[in-house]
Amino acid sequence: METESEPYVRLATLRQLHQVVAELNTARSLADTLQSVADGAIAGLGYELSAVNLVRPDGDLVVAAVAGSAGAEALMAGRVGSRSSWDRRLSMGERWGDLCFIPYTEGWVLDDDDVPQWHTAGPAPRFPDEWHPMDRLFAPMYAAANGGGELLGVISVDRPRNGRRPGAWGQEALQMYAFQAAIAISNARLRANMQRALVRLEREQQALRASEESFRQAFEYAPSGMAVAEMGGDQHGRLLRTNDALCRLLGRPASAMRRYSFSDLVHPEDIGTLLRTSAEGGRAELRLARRDGTYVWVSLRNSVVADTADGPRFLLTHVEDIEERKRHELQLAHRASHDSLTGLPNSAELRARLGARLCSRPPGSEADAYASSATVAADPGDPHAFRADGKEPFGGGSVGYDHHVHTVAPPEGAEDDGSKGLAVLFCDLDGFKSINDRFGHHTGDAVLIEVARRLTSGVRDGDTVARLGGDEFVVLADGLGTADAQDLAVRLRNAIIPPIRVDGRAVRVGASFGIGWASCGMTAEEVLASADQRMYVEKRSRSKANRRAG
Repeated sequence: METESEPYVRLATLRQLHQVVAELNTARSLADTLQSVADGAIAGLGYELSAVNLVRPDGDLVVAAVAGSAGAEALMAGRVGSRSSWDRRLSMGERWGDLCFIPYTEGWVLDDDDVPQWHTAGPAPRFPDEWHPMDRLFAPMYAAANGGGELLGVISVDRPRNGRRPGAWGQEALQMYAFQAAIAISNARLRANMQRALVRLEREQQALRASEESFRQAFEYAPSGMAVAEMGGDQHGRLLRTNDALCRLLGRPASAMRRYSFSDLVHPEDIGTLLRTSAEGGRAELRLARRDGTYVWVSLRNSVVADTADGPRFLLTHVEDIEERKRHELQLAHRASHDSLTGLPNSAELRARLGARLCSRPPGSEADAYASSATVAADPGDPHAFRADGKEPFGGGSVGYDHHVHTVAPPEGAEDDGSKGLAVLFCDLDGFKSINDRFGHHTGDAVLIEVARRLTSGVRDGDTVARLGGDEFVVLADGLGTADAQDLAVRLRNAIIPPIRVDGRAVRVGASFGIGWASCGMTAEEVLASADQRMYVEKRSRSKANRRAG
C-alpha cells in the first residue's frame, strides 16, 4: 500500500524530471546534449553514476558521456562496445517495460565482454530489493516510443541513492527519461547535420561566414553570379536576392530581378532540367535569358537550405558563366564532324546522316507489307490508326507498329515515272592531281575550298554536301526524281568547270558524277559504294580529254 509521503515523492521527482528534460533541449551541441543526458540521470532520477552509450554509424556503441565519477569517466569515456555484445546484454535479465535489469547473480557472465563498464564487488544484499554493486540497469533509447524504431543508444545507471532497486514508479520515471533523452539526441543530431550542411555551403560558395555581415560581403562581391530564391508557397522560385555579378551577366537591374524566378528566365528547352535541379539540389547546365533577348549558357549549383520544422525554405544558387566553354565544346564537336579544310561535313558525319535515313527492313518485305495492309485498312476516325503515308497514327497515339518512313529508290529505267527518292551524287574531281603536282598543295587546297563553295551554292538549303576525302565529294539531295538528279549533276559539273584563280594563276578542274539512290535495306557503305561505281562508269564513258575542263 502506498505510504502517505509517496505522492509527494512522485511530485518532487516529476519536478526534477521536468527541469532536467528542459536542460536537455537547451543544449547547444550533440556533445552537450549527451552530457546533459548523463547529468540528468543523476540530478533527476537519484542515481550516483550514469553513462550514455551512443550508437555509431557502424552499429557499435561508444561511451559518449559519463557522470558521477571522475574515475569511471577516465576509464570508460570514448571506449567502444560491439553491437553483438550489447544485443546480448539487452536480451538478458529481467524486462521492466523497455528497461533491462541484469541482477548480479546473472551479470557475472558479462565481466569479460568488450562493453566498457564500471563495477565493484560487494557483499550479498541484506534484503530482496537492495541494490548490489554488480547489478546492471539499462534504459535503451529508441527513435520511437514503446521500443519502436531504430536504437539510438543506451543509458546505463548505477548506485541508486536510496540503495534499493527502483520500484514501479522509479522504473516508469527512467523509461520516460530515456524517451525524452532519445528525442533530445535526435534533435541534437539533426541540428548537428544542419550545421555541417551550412559549413559545406560556406566552403562551396565562399560566402557564408560566422556572421551575417561576412555572408553579405561574400554574396555581394562574389565574382560569379549568386541568388537566393524562395522555396514552397505561392512565391515558390521567386528570386529574393541577387548579387551584382548575376545582374551584370543577365543585363538586368537587381530591382527587376526580384520580379522573376529562374523559370521565367530559362530557355524553354531547359525548363525540365531547371525544375529537377530546384527540387533535388545539385548542378545543371542551362541557358538564361538576357535583357536583350539573347541567351547565355550558365552552370547552376543549387544548395537547399532546410529548416528542421518547416522543411526546405530557401535555395542558394551559384551561377557561373560557361558561355565560352560551351562555345569551345561546340567548336570541338564541329571539328569532329566537319572537314577542317573546307568546313563541309566529313566522312563520319556523312555516313551518320545517311544512316539515319535507312533501316534494315527493305520496302516491300513481309513485315513492311503487314504494316502497309494495316495502314490501308485503317479508319481515319480511329485515333490509333496509321496514316496512308506511313507517318504517325491519325491520333498521334502510341501503337505497336514502326513509324519509320522508308527511303525508297526510284525504279531504274530510261523513263522518269515521277517517283522521288534520296539521291546520292558521288563527285570525283578530274585533273586535280596534276594541279597538286605542278603547283603544290597550297594551290590544291585552294581549289578544294572553292569547289566546296561552288557545290554548296548549287544545292538547296536542306541538302548535304560532304567531303569524303581527297578530291571526292558527296551530295545528298532528297525528294528528287531521276531526271532531277541528272539535272543537278549537270549543274554542279558546270559550276565546277569555270577557272579558279589562285595567287594570280587560273587553274581548272573537271568533275565526274555518279548518281546512286539510298533505299532502306541497304547500309550507308552500300549506298556510297553504288554511287562510287556509277561515278567510275560515267568517268570511263568520257574520253580523258573531255574529263578536264581545260
